[in-house]
Amino acid sequence: MTRRSVKMAIVAIGLAVMGTLGVSCARSAATQPSACEPGAAPVVDSVLLAFLSKARAAHHKADLAEASGDVAAAIASLESLTSGARPGGATPLPEASEVLSDTYARLADLRSAQSEFDAALRDVDAGLLLAKETTYFRGHLFEVRGLVEERRAKSMPEGEGRERARKSAMDAFDEAVRIQDQVISSALGDAGPR
Repeated sequence: MTRRSVKMAIVAIGLAVMGTLGVSCARSAATQPSACEPGAAPVVDSVLLAFLSKARAAHHKADLAEASGDVAAAIASLESLTSGARPGGATPLPEASEVLSDTYARLADLRSAQSEFDAALRDVDAGLLLAKETTYFRGHLFEVRGLVEERRAKSMPEGEGRERARKSAMDAFDEAVRIQDQVISSALGDAGPR
């Protein structure tokens, strides 16, 4: 996923959250007119919105650092998000889990580009703990795992270790394709190709 698509995913998640909360308010107003009136309990989850804003800022800061060649600063910016407080705490809200899993994928990409393969795989594993369902985010983490192993293989001399890394890359890419096929099929339902 490119830096731009990570930011677009964060924005899309934020808009979806705001839209869902707005629909929730409209539905409540139909059944309980006072739910959305002034003085009623807030409908918008301000903590989640603050987290999404923080995520956008962290990714923008990482973009600037990466563009100037300071990969360590880019990683530090993203780690401020993954190590900070999360809406929902130990069991983050789904929107927060999606943003965090995508952030872990970006961290893994940055670290593996610096030949920090073991740390990159730890990031992938941390993301997979958050993206447990069959979603784009889980599939993307397997895609990044494949990228990490592909980079590891390219960094090794010919031999058994290189072949193991290549096989791990292929297995991860196969799993990414399998997951994304499920996501696509599930979304298309009967509208898929015939």
